[in-house]
Amino acid sequence: MYQEGARQPLTGEARLEAYLDAIVGGLGHVRRAAAARAYCTGLLLPGARKSIEPMAARLDPAHVQAKHQSLHHVVAEWDDAAVLAAVRAQVLPAIERHGPVAYWIVDDSGFPKQGTHSVGVARQYCGQLGKQDTCQVAVGLSVANDQASLPIAYQLFLPQVWADDPPRRAKAGVPDTITFETKTAIALGQLRQALAAGVPVGILLGDAGYGDETAFRVGVADLGLRYVLGVRPRTSVRAPGTGPPPPWSGRGRRPSRLRRDAAHQPVTLKALALSLPAWAWRTVSWREGTRGDLSSRFAAVRVRPAHRDTQRTEPWPEEWLLIEWPAGDAEPAKYWFSNLPKRTSLKRLVKLAKARCWIERDYQDLKQELGLGHYEGRNWRGFHHHASLSIAAYGFLIAERCRFPPQRQFRRRRIATPALPAGFQPRGAASAA
Repeated sequence: MYQEGARQPLTGEARLEAYLDAIVGGLGHVRRAAAARAYCTGLLLPGARKSIEPMAARLDPAHVQAKHQSLHHVVAEWDDAAVLAAVRAQVLPAIERHGPVAYWIVDDSGFPKQGTHSVGVARQYCGQLGKQDTCQVAVGLSVANDQASLPIAYQLFLPQVWADDPPRRAKAGVPDTITFETKTAIALGQLRQALAAGVPVGILLGDAGYGDETAFRVGVADLGLRYVLGVRPRTSVRAPGTGPPPPWSGRGRRPSRLRRDAAHQPVTLKALALSLPAWAWRTVSWREGTRGDLSSRFAAVRVRPAHRDTQRTEPWPEEWLLIEWPAGDAEPAKYWFSNLPKRTSLKRLVKLAKARCWIERDYQDLKQELGLGHYEGRNWRGFHHHASLSIAAYGFLIAERCRFPPQRQFRRRRIATPALPAGFQPRGAASAA
């Protein structure tokens, strides 16, 4: 990208201006676009708090109140999906310079929140705290390769107590079209929208909150997507080489559904993992960390999920079960289901399962650097506008990072320590005295 009238590369400030022009151009009203541009700039500036008033003070210290009112223009009516589509159009080409999209990642993110009036606040599991507490939770979908990732969809989860309370909904401005949906249902909707929009497809990754739900895995497969999804140790399967009882040979009507008997019972994933022989486990490394290669012990076997299979006429399709059991641990640590082809290697399964770390970095940066959780309003529209502009600001940072070579190449080629001449001793060294 070059400046007009000269063949000089654009400065960082000019690249930001061009990026924001492309993002806010679809907002229509000039004042609304200007407020959105200032809002994104405020999110990118240093500062511990990224709510409207602190941003106004940093953007225009001499006219804080006026700037505060101006920033409130972003609460006006506009389409969050259109803004996120504009962000995707600007940032994906930068990401794909380092390789095609390889992963789609679903996850939810919690924001501790006190009180009862902020939209979606309820006592529920909060990942940020690692326990049940009063919070808001939103479901997101990111696209990634091995260089970078970008959130492309984001929606607040509305608990049942909110969805079924018309006065509360009206006060928070929840649209009539929003009804109660589970997090997995929201995620499936985001996947459908991404496919309809022509987003480059990747293998879907997610934790056990998504993978442990059979209906979600079936829905993902019905969309034609491959997945590697976490599951919990108590999930039941048909062990390798086993299946339902043989065909009915007794008297009376032949059963139309699968049966179980004493010799054909499913087992839990943990029980199956503990029963595997020592030769089934291999040490596999998946990427380079700051202290060397990251590695652990893994095993992969072909199984059939057994969830409510007695309600079916045929067994569930066979798929991969990947298990991680770190050396020295008393029991396996993690489990994944995958519908990747039977010929898929263990190393590839491991690499895909561990690639979910990208979305953890997304939310860490969005919360700590871009103020994703700092919105202080209470309504539905304001929550999503703040989130969309936080993602827009984050998208610029991702595009800037993608201007540089991958970190490993940069570290090895650009800042490798030169060799010193033989016998060289710096002045002042103890041995030179």
